[in-house]
Amino acid sequence: MRAVVQRVSQASVAVDGRVVGAISEPGLLVLVGVTHEDTPANAAKLAAKLWGLRILEGEKSCSDVAAPLLVISQFTLYADTHKGRRPTWQAAAPGPVAEPLVDAMVTSLRALGAHVETGVFGANMKVSLINDGPVTVILEM
Repeated sequence: MRAVVQRVSQASVAVDGRVVGAISEPGLLVLVGVTHEDTPANAAKLAAKLWGLRILEGEKSCSDVAAPLLVISQFTLYADTHKGRRPTWQAAAPGPVAEPLVDAMVTSLRALGAHVETGVFGANMKVSLINDGPVTVILEM
């Protein structure tokens, strides 16, 4: 699993003009992609890493300050752009494989005590955010 994590002051995601997930206080926006070899163990490990990642103000983690997370599935994180000008998506797991793993990661975060908002898997989403810092990191499990 791969995640692009941004520290945000606030963030939201809309589908068809309707907000489906939002955080209105400092927290993390997490774009998460799944590849073919990923497992529920990867999902749980990523959730634990996100919950404890010390990139919030004052080197705090979401677990330290009960900060919310907005998690959005993002298969394009596994784009291959080595050849030509058109990316290929062969490294991204198909929806029936990826969706349960994204859901498992969200479930693991919630089991740790996190407040998690989400997008809609496979939908055309519009993401709005105020990046804080900016602080952006990439995680791979």
